[in-house]
Amino acid sequence: MKKGLRSISLGLLLASVSILLFACGTGTKDSGSSKDGDSGKRVLKVGTDATYAPMELMDEKGNIVGIDIDIVKAIAEAAGFEVEFKNYGWEPLFPAVDGGEVDFAVSSITITDERKESFDFSDPYFAANQLILVPEDSTVAKFEDLKDKRVSVQINTTGHIVTRELLGNTSSKIVATESMPLAISEMINGNADAAVGDNAVIIDYKANNPKVKLKTVEDDSFEKEFYGLMVKKGNTEIIDMLNEGIKIIKDNGKLKEITGFDVD
Repeated sequence: MKKGLRSISLGLLLASVSILLFACGTGTKDSGSSKDGDSGKRVLKVGTDATYAPMELMDEKGNIVGIDIDIVKAIAEAAGFEVEFKNYGWEPLFPAVDGGEVDFAVSSITITDERKESFDFSDPYFAANQLILVPEDSTVAKFEDLKDKRVSVQINTTGHIVTRELLGNTSSKIVATESMPLAISEMINGNADAAVGDNAVIIDYKANNPKVKLKTVEDDSFEKEFYGLMVKKGNTEIIDMLNEGIKIIKDNGKLKEITGFDVD
């Protein structure tokens, strides 16, 4: 009788272990950045740096909103998938894409030859250019006037790149910060003579802070830039999905409705 009970107990134990191992194995196999939502559609994880108003920012309720976010939602609806956003910050965004933590990134990311060496990009969805922000009484009239000035930028952005080209890669006069709002604050607080960044962000800051006496300076030497959605190198499946959605919202006018102008 005891022998029979021991046999039953051993059988139950082995069955329990088998179920546990099977469950663990299934969990490992299914892990990844994408999943299926309640609607049955594929859900793609999207990383961003939500400090770049009006393109991507946090609202008063802690939601990630902005022009870029509206564009991605429209792309997802057009291409038949869903999206889930996560705020990483600018610098951590790149390893998050490269390491597969997210399926792609949207964060006013300019498509450059250097970035294309490490990542793939969707078709362009937004056009921008650099703009200079200075105190209202500044004598700066063009980019060249910043050659002997202290300039604040967001680190590793195209604003940082063009400023390094002007002042030198190791110049101590470049004040590189983690976000564009911090770069502007450095200038307002007197730690820099000017801030350089994407036009949409600088225009939005100036419009929303009318009591701060600032002015913008345009320069024809700044080339037009194009934003793209950044994807892990070689992930053609995601690129194809994104490009499908971008084409649809370009053709049906939705992209222009969101941004106010054509990309081309």
